[in-house]
Amino acid sequence: MTEPLFFERPHGLTVHEIATLTGAVAQPGAPPDRRVGGVAPLDRAGPDDLAFMQNPRYEAQFAVTRAGICLASERFVKAAPAHLALLVTPAPYRAFVTVAQALFPQTRRPSSLFEARGVSASALVHPSARLEAGVIIDPAAVIGPRAEIGAGTVVGATAVIGPEVRIGRDCAIGSGATVTHALIGDRVIIHPGARIGQEGFGFLLGAKGHDRIPQVSRVIIQDDVEIGANSTVDRGAIRDTVIGEGTKIDNLVQIAHNVQIGRRCLIAAQTGISGSTVVGDFVMMGGQVGVADNISIAEGVMLAASSRVGFDLRTAGKYGGTPAMPFREWFKTIVALRRLARGGGAAFAKDDKGGEQ
Repeated sequence: MTEPLFFERPHGLTVHEIATLTGAVAQPGAPPDRRVGGVAPLDRAGPDDLAFMQNPRYEAQFAVTRAGICLASERFVKAAPAHLALLVTPAPYRAFVTVAQALFPQTRRPSSLFEARGVSASALVHPSARLEAGVIIDPAAVIGPRAEIGAGTVVGATAVIGPEVRIGRDCAIGSGATVTHALIGDRVIIHPGARIGQEGFGFLLGAKGHDRIPQVSRVIIQDDVEIGANSTVDRGAIRDTVIGEGTKIDNLVQIAHNVQIGRRCLIAAQTGISGSTVVGDFVMMGGQVGVADNISIAEGVMLAASSRVGFDLRTAGKYGGTPAMPFREWFKTIVALRRLARGGGAAFAKDDKGGEQ
């Protein structure tokens, strides 16, 4: 069976070019014109591949790697095999990513899956929609009345853009995604199957049934946001749902109505943020974090995976557990519970001075 290559093999970069690009220092004996055209882990790399080394647990693989060029930290220089062209940097993985981006620039933003140019003949574009030059619309996509789409944006097959939606320039809307009631900035990536702007979960409880609460506000997605596959962002009920500039949202994340998320946040898969919560800038949430409604989370908070937040977190720092608590307190709680489970009598946790409390 012939293996398909989904990314075109690039012309490559030399040792000298990689050193210039990353600031890494080529070690004596590294041929400046040696070229690599791919990237791979240490155990799978061949002479045409770039690898990186920064973790002692991979020293055995490093000693026998067949990679052509490797980025490594200073501590591993003496362990490098003789044939390897070694470039030393204090941040090997960061340098590796920089080189990979240069080798495979097409991965920076999704492109047309149909390799289309312009508007596909099978796409349905309403006569009142406005598309700037250079917009690509894949087959069977639907663009609604009075929608506006900026230059360089790609709309994938079967995606649906609703009436009045505004999408900026150089965006990518994945296949099967739906975008309604939304204003979207530039360079936004919405991956396949995402749902943006649908009604939030709002009902007024009553003895005879539950009345739907009108969801009459919008979703505002600022520049350079990325939203993962099959994630959902509900439109606001009485105020806009806002995703701040540069925030990255993983697959399978639920953002409820009226939520406001700050700039440059990272939100991992299966996280759920309930309605009217406010999340500050630079917040990080691990997988399966759950946040109750009407919560405020301060700038710089980091939440461990599976944490549950039921009250305001007003101070930056690391939190974990159910309910979420500062890391030190969380670890003490875990230790106490383990001692109790072992039947060791009273579950005491050591305090900071080594005593018991």
